[in-house]
Amino acid sequence: MGAAVFFGCAAIAFGPGLALALLTVAAEPLRVIVLVAGAFFWLVSLLLASLIWFISVHLSDRDDAKQQYRLLIFGAAVSVLLQELFRFAYFKLLKKADEGLATISEDGRSPISLRQMAYVSGLSFGIISGVFSVINILADSIGPGIVGIHGDSPYYFITSAFLTMALVLLHTFWGVIFFDACERRRYWCLALVVATHLLTSGL
Repeated sequence: MGAAVFFGCAAIAFGPGLALALLTVAAEPLRVIVLVAGAFFWLVSLLLASLIWFISVHLSDRDDAKQQYRLLIFGAAVSVLLQELFRFAYFKLLKKADEGLATISEDGRSPISLRQMAYVSGLSFGIISGVFSVINILADSIGPGIVGIHGDSPYYFITSAFLTMALVLLHTFWGVIFFDACERRRYWCLALVVATHLLTSGL
């Protein structure tokens, strides 16, 4: 039962994202590089957010429940803002790389468009974010124990899997919208991406 739940929920959570990666990224070396580098940028943002969280927890009063609740909100907001800051930094890096590739190519055009890089970047942010959000839940799904035995919802694992799938796809959409907004200087689109990311994390 545990193995069935594990593989089923893993397929739900990462099936669409991995299918997109295999069908649209894996065959192109440049896209694979963009995918891996994007995951690295997201990991650096997570490292900084974790460091800020670690310091904040040690400086706070652990017996004050309200302060801990506010600290949780602060940590989530900082994590989202750092992710979007590193998404912007990655856009600037890819923009420079795109100009360099166009310079050295024979026809004066980059072999990968900025929109393709935006899509792959968003997908990489989504996949790595999904891995870190659901990996502990999947590990617990193997057992021992049965979900719902103490009256809790028996749909916890499958709900988490669908939420992770949604997060992977949302990051892909956010990546495309964010890069396009940076390219065209549409600041309201940038604000929309950050606001919806904050809203999603707060739900």
